[in-house]
Amino acid sequence: MNSEPNSEAEHRFPCNSCGSDLRFDPAARQLTCDHCGNSQQIRLAGGIIAELDYLAAKDNVLGAEDIAETRVTSCPNCGAQTEFDADLHATECPFCATPVVTDTGTHRQIKPQAVLPFGLDEPTARAGVTNWLGSLWFAPNGLKEYARKGRKLNGIYVPYWTFDADTKSKYSGQRGTHYYETKTVMRDGKKTQVRVQKTRWKPKSGRVARFFDDVLVLASKSLPKHYTDGLQPWDLSSLEPYQPEYLAGFRAEGYQVEINDGYAEAHAHMDAIIHRDVKSDIGGDEQRVDKVKTNVSDVTFKHILLPVWLAAYKYRGKTYRFVVNGRTGEVQGERPYSMWKIAALVAVILAIIAGIVIANSQ
Repeated sequence: MNSEPNSEAEHRFPCNSCGSDLRFDPAARQLTCDHCGNSQQIRLAGGIIAELDYLAAKDNVLGAEDIAETRVTSCPNCGAQTEFDADLHATECPFCATPVVTDTGTHRQIKPQAVLPFGLDEPTARAGVTNWLGSLWFAPNGLKEYARKGRKLNGIYVPYWTFDADTKSKYSGQRGTHYYETKTVMRDGKKTQVRVQKTRWKPKSGRVARFFDDVLVLASKSLPKHYTDGLQPWDLSSLEPYQPEYLAGFRAEGYQVEINDGYAEAHAHMDAIIHRDVKSDIGGDEQRVDKVKTNVSDVTFKHILLPVWLAAYKYRGKTYRFVVNGRTGEVQGERPYSMWKIAALVAVILAIIAGIVIANSQ
């Protein structure tokens, strides 16, 4: 008998008044019944958010309490792995608007340790997207109509990794100090003295240390990374210990970036900051970094869920997505251009230029 909890059942909470499903209300920060208006407080988990040992995850020896089996459906177009209710058999992928048929496959994944609950409700997020779309130049009329009709956004919890690590680095390099020499040059047949900048280099070695806290790595491949990066910053200080009540009425995406690949990205980010620290420690006017050897220890991680409101719009066979930070309301997205509108503007500009030329020639 499978002792793992069913994630779909976990995310559904019946109203103790009418039996309908409760949903998490971002404004009230409680569970609310849309059918009868009943509300229910979310129990406070208390305690600290657990950090897990990265080496244990890398060696696949995490405890059973940190692993869960989830039922997810993979989109045939964008590959997003999203949880759906058990009684939902066909729907649209929230990430690319592709029709999908739900399956019953299970996936073993590391459980989320923390969640950042939605802070903005859907009407507020939709108003932000509508304003953003309405401000776009040369947008197709269909896109303006999309904004006018106000199609509802999907609330998605997007997976991320965070990494902590203690680093100590030894380096060798060179410090460059500027100095100036006066030289005589010929300009316009005359001798002129000019100051020429030169650099004096001296070897420099030393040590730098830094503790990295919550290096954030996107664990999804379903959204363009430059758009999700644009949603930052996230108020990670407001993370709550994971509780399924926060997911009631929302969907959660399973991570597609495995823990080892996530750490590789985090390590590259840490290396870049260490390189900056080394240059600062070398000092001078210029720096050359010849070698850096870093010892990384006490690496821990969290699997966390961050709130995103999402809309997908199809135009001429291509999907365009708009994402909203579910806490701050920051909007990012991609947009199509109406070639007819651009052509019309060019025609108007050419007509104005032609009119000016004709007027001046008379």
